[in-house]
Amino acid sequence: MSAHGRRADAWDKVALHPPRAHGAPLPPAELKSTPEDFHVEEQLSFVPSDAGPHWLLRVEKRTANTRWVAAELARLAGVPGFDVGYAGLKDRHAVAVQWFSVPGLATTAEFWTAVRTPEFKVLEARANTRKLRRGALSGNHFRIRLRNVTWSREQLDSKLDALRVHGAPNYFGSQRFGREGYNLDRVAAWLQSGAAPRGRAERGFALSAARSLIFNALLARRVEAGDWSQLAPGDLASLDGSGSHFAVAVVDDQLRERLNSFDVHPSGPLWGRGVPASLGQALQHELAVSHEFPAVTELLAAQGLSQERRALRSVVRNLSAEQECSTLTLSFSLGRGQFATAVLREICDFEGVPELDSDEE
Repeated sequence: MSAHGRRADAWDKVALHPPRAHGAPLPPAELKSTPEDFHVEEQLSFVPSDAGPHWLLRVEKRTANTRWVAAELARLAGVPGFDVGYAGLKDRHAVAVQWFSVPGLATTAEFWTAVRTPEFKVLEARANTRKLRRGALSGNHFRIRLRNVTWSREQLDSKLDALRVHGAPNYFGSQRFGREGYNLDRVAAWLQSGAAPRGRAERGFALSAARSLIFNALLARRVEAGDWSQLAPGDLASLDGSGSHFAVAVVDDQLRERLNSFDVHPSGPLWGRGVPASLGQALQHELAVSHEFPAVTELLAAQGLSQERRALRSVVRNLSAEQECSTLTLSFSLGRGQFATAVLREICDFEGVPELDSDEE
């Protein structure tokens, strides 16, 4: 039993160990032996204006979490912590290049590019008209080293080909659920006691984990049904790289081509009030999941969240692999809010992975 709440085994199954789409994983490899083995770089969704009252700082951090770096930048700038912006959270046990914004005030670009600490350094400073907002990314590029690889190149290529052709199930990664599923324990305690977690941030973590649990459960159901990457009448199709979606009435040749070229994707619910707008078999899948986890979906509705959508698959772009002896280096790009670990688990199992404590968003 958790000290915070007893979560059901079914929660762990779909949140932390959902089914794979591309067959059994290859034998375990070692991930994150060093922070340098997991390198991620943000790709902004806009071009900095190069003028304005804010500095956009391109920062490389190592074994430091995003919120701590933001607090350090605020201290250096002499501004309150909430004045510092960032687009997404990045894993602590990694080398991450990400963007922050700070008010310009009296600082200069030269001041910022001279910042060097053991945990982070500022690579670039550009003026911008406004504060950096969460989600202002087009995606992330990853370079990941796997060590002690024992598989053949033929086995690897089979996995890579499947990812290139079909993409990967767009599961929320284990980071979303906290260390050892701690955020799921927060949800369980909330449901058992009726009392929300103390603090706005803790409540937000719990609601995010609850929503992600329902989404992963729906995606797991469609992976098992074999239709996670297919569209049918009644589906809500998600436009690639966009929050927009549209109802599918007929699956014709044009829509199949858009699906095969990754222009559109099937979508699943980020649960909230009411019933999803999907129809047909898609809605039946979604209602079945809501009946499987009724307390969780009722909590999300009671908290006033709206029904939203998320693509069921992620596009693994620019995927390449280089191998030297038993070390494999994978490079690929993913869209905003998509998890590299959801791609890697379609290839192999892992050993010796440090605890993941933040989102790859």
